[in-house]
Amino acid sequence: MEQNKPNPDNRLDNVEKLQDMVENTMENIQKSEQTLSFASDEEKAQIEQKNKRREQSIQGFKEEIKDEAADRENGYQ
Repeated sequence: MEQNKPNPDNRLDNVEKLQDMVENTMENIQKSEQTLSFASDEEKAQIEQKNKRREQSIQGFKEEIKDEAADRENGYQ
């Protein structure tokens, strides 16, 4: 019977993954802003709230990128 083993911590591409997440989130903001002219007032409010959360996520991703880049330079010790 095969035991469940955790995957080893491979952080080598975390910076790139986080950068992709930033780009994807920014694209989602742009796409949703394009729909604002067609949205009802209630939908506009929901889109604007969601975009605020997306912007907060982007800030978090950027902080993680800084941390990961520093860790990478230090050899992930």
